[in-house]
Amino acid sequence: MTEALLDRTESSAATRTYQVRTYGCQMNVHDSERIAGLLEEAGYTKAAEGARPDLTVFNTCAVRENADNRLYGNLSQLKPIKEEHGMQIAVGGCLAQKDQDAVLKRAPFVDVVFGTHNIGSLPTLLERSRHNKEASIEILEALETFPSTLPTKRESVHSGWVSISVGCNNTCTFCIVPSLRGKERDRRPGEVLAEVQALVDDGAVEVTLLGQNVNTYGVEFGDRQAFAKLLRACGQIRGLERVRFTSPHPASFTDDVIDAMAETPNVMPQLHMPLQSGSDRILKAMRRSYRGKKFLGILDKVRQRMPEAAVTTDIIVGFPGETEADFEDTMRVVEASRFASAYTFQYSPRPGTPAAEMEDQIPKEVVQQRFVRLLELQDRITAEENATLEGTTQELLVTADRGSKGHETGRLSGRAPDNRLVHFSVPDGAPTPRPGDFVTVPITHAASFHLLSDPALADFRVRRSPAGDAWDRWQADSCGVGTTKVDSDKPAAVSLGMPVLRAAP
Repeated sequence: MTEALLDRTESSAATRTYQVRTYGCQMNVHDSERIAGLLEEAGYTKAAEGARPDLTVFNTCAVRENADNRLYGNLSQLKPIKEEHGMQIAVGGCLAQKDQDAVLKRAPFVDVVFGTHNIGSLPTLLERSRHNKEASIEILEALETFPSTLPTKRESVHSGWVSISVGCNNTCTFCIVPSLRGKERDRRPGEVLAEVQALVDDGAVEVTLLGQNVNTYGVEFGDRQAFAKLLRACGQIRGLERVRFTSPHPASFTDDVIDAMAETPNVMPQLHMPLQSGSDRILKAMRRSYRGKKFLGILDKVRQRMPEAAVTTDIIVGFPGETEADFEDTMRVVEASRFASAYTFQYSPRPGTPAAEMEDQIPKEVVQQRFVRLLELQDRITAEENATLEGTTQELLVTADRGSKGHETGRLSGRAPDNRLVHFSVPDGAPTPRPGDFVTVPITHAASFHLLSDPALADFRVRRSPAGDAWDRWQADSCGVGTTKVDSDKPAAVSLGMPVLRAAP
């Protein structure tokens, strides 16, 4: 979403436009799709790029230290626009759930504040605020409606998130998510598979199963092998070509999941598994109930069954009490793990978490110095791992994102089975693939953070897909895209998508 809000023509109440700004994790991205679907079902339309919307919704994150500063900075920029034009502003997500009344104290011009447990109330709260001409706030302490039963508007045609659980039963000392999202709640397998089928029926060829800890799925209904069974069931859905999931917890990662990944053809050879620290002492202080040896053992088993698998991770640098020896342990585990990439974070204390009250908070300059060393190590490993793919042939799912230099180079972009990003050129005389189609290309060059393919005509193959057909329909119907509900017996057009997430600076 653009940060610039420009003038637009006056709209009537019946054609209010909206914009959703999303911060944070995949769960927030998934929630924003639901927010957009709810608004469109209520009669709103998405604001054109660069236009001033009638409604701006901030879907917030509370994990990073600067989350509140970023939110209130953006809110202050909108205040004069609201005063002049009368737009509505809503704040939801984890920061709203955490701060509650504090949002209106710091930004009294906000119209609606809603939490993570009552996304479905947003249209009603907006209408109440307009009618009463005052702010409307509603924060529930327990989940009101499972998010995936709400309408959805997705951002691209070929891929979609499917939430299999919400909440978390772990007690990691650095994490505020359990107190904001609540205890783990699992959807029944039939509901999950019904949503996956609905997406495939609408043209999707890829889904990502989403949960705070996806591999503990089934704890609520007492089946410890439920996640592996769900992966295998996805393998039976005709037309579903790629299945991914995020994020598993190493402590609960079992061999039946590895077997299901290796034996189910449409489950991709990709694993995102958070390490957080390579030091056993720090992992214990974090209340992460695994140790470095177990983590590396899981990776060994995954690679024995799937040698081509790419593993990515999350790492926190500078957790309270982390010594130089602890940090060196992390560096050793990272070197041994050979991650394809890593989301690396400098620890920041979050009020309300046990770690924020711990002694031995690490000085900022020490954390920064270690952070730079870790980045240098991981960047080297990423480049080395990318180089091993030079000369291989990969089938790519073509995306709508051309990359930052796509218009200059003429290359398109796609994702390999292991989710690596590949920029590729289309040879003269070859058909141009659509987003959602598949291309088979040789990897001709490995860059530091992506792969390149400049194939000859004889080495380039295009496979058209239902997602490419859906892209054509979407383009033809660009005046608007419908929403869908998986419990509806009336199919509707839907824009399906897996957003690109980038690590925060």
